[in-house]
Amino acid sequence: MNSKILHPEVQQFITDNLKSEITKLILKGSPFSEISIQELANQITAKQKSEHKLPTWFFTNNIYFPPKISIEQTSSEITAAYKSSLVSGNSIIDITGGFGVDCYYFSKKFDNVTHCEINENLSKIVKHNYNKFGVNTIKTFAGNGFTFLKETKLIFDCIYIDPSRRNDQKRKVFLLKDCLPQIPPKIDFYFTKTNTILIKVSPILDITNTIRELKNVKEIHVVAVHNEVKELLFLLQKNYNNTILIKTINFGKKAIQKFNFKYLEEASSQYSEPLQYLYEPNAAILKSGAFHQIAASLNVYKLHPHSHLYTSENPVDFPGRTFKIKSSVEYNKKKINKLFSDKKANITTRNFPKTVAQIRKETKINDGGSKYIFFTTLNNNKLSVVFCEKID
Repeated sequence: MNSKILHPEVQQFITDNLKSEITKLILKGSPFSEISIQELANQITAKQKSEHKLPTWFFTNNIYFPPKISIEQTSSEITAAYKSSLVSGNSIIDITGGFGVDCYYFSKKFDNVTHCEINENLSKIVKHNYNKFGVNTIKTFAGNGFTFLKETKLIFDCIYIDPSRRNDQKRKVFLLKDCLPQIPPKIDFYFTKTNTILIKVSPILDITNTIRELKNVKEIHVVAVHNEVKELLFLLQKNYNNTILIKTINFGKKAIQKFNFKYLEEASSQYSEPLQYLYEPNAAILKSGAFHQIAASLNVYKLHPHSHLYTSENPVDFPGRTFKIKSSVEYNKKKINKLFSDKKANITTRNFPKTVAQIRKETKINDGGSKYIFFTTLNNNKLSVVFCEKID
């Protein structure tokens, strides 16, 4: 951490160049003798990436930004605030602290927060930033969080873990047991230090496999932002062996969509051809696998067991996109060209043998406009085209 970066003239330089082209800026070199142009470029790039993801950090004066990869890997403020709503108490420890966004929001719910970060330089940066925020309830520890847990006599109300998705050889891993720090092999130890564990895992991990790897899973939260799944959260409670509740949430631009269901809850779907309304589930629903639960809960029909599109005669409040169906026809290039004279449309495929690119090449329909066309398969296994208009 180069403290010279915090000097007023350097901070002003960073602010003045937030919209500059970084490659051109690097070629000019650094105007400051004790700060390299690479350090300046990193501060500018990392701050740029924080504007929408971490507005509190972006708009606070004299914040020191870490390498841009730390910004890319950290929780957004939206997801950090959501996590903090799941747990509360007197004390929490984050043994994989990173840039400290999660701990900042945990400090709003806990009286004492411990932030552990194995990278000493990053730990210094986090401590500096907490001071700028005026937060004095977070203690920072520069070292291995798991080692800290083993050596401390403290008991915590919650342990939070966001394991690295890379192993010792820096290769990507796809099972929780291969992430670092280790979780499944150490669960019994963690439960000697707390009764509650909150784990953030990669969105690409399979939910069922992860449940099998863990013990005492009480809740699973599938968190999406603007229809992109950002986090899977597993809430574990010591000795809990009852039904697992899966909660999905999608933070949209205009609304927050939620849908909850019980894991392994039996549910069945009814099927229909397209009626008056068409529904496309948001990304959190799709990740959760609640394909039949949502049909049964909202009393809507599926078009096909594998299409994951829904329809109804009357509108319902659906966690996803809602469309008014204008017409639907069996897939036929000539029929499509005859029915759809517009040159632009938003095309989506669901359980369809051709890609969007192939369809555009065949139909000469360009991307964009206010019309929506779904290419899918109906329950009778016939290929179908559904013409729609989006309902805001």
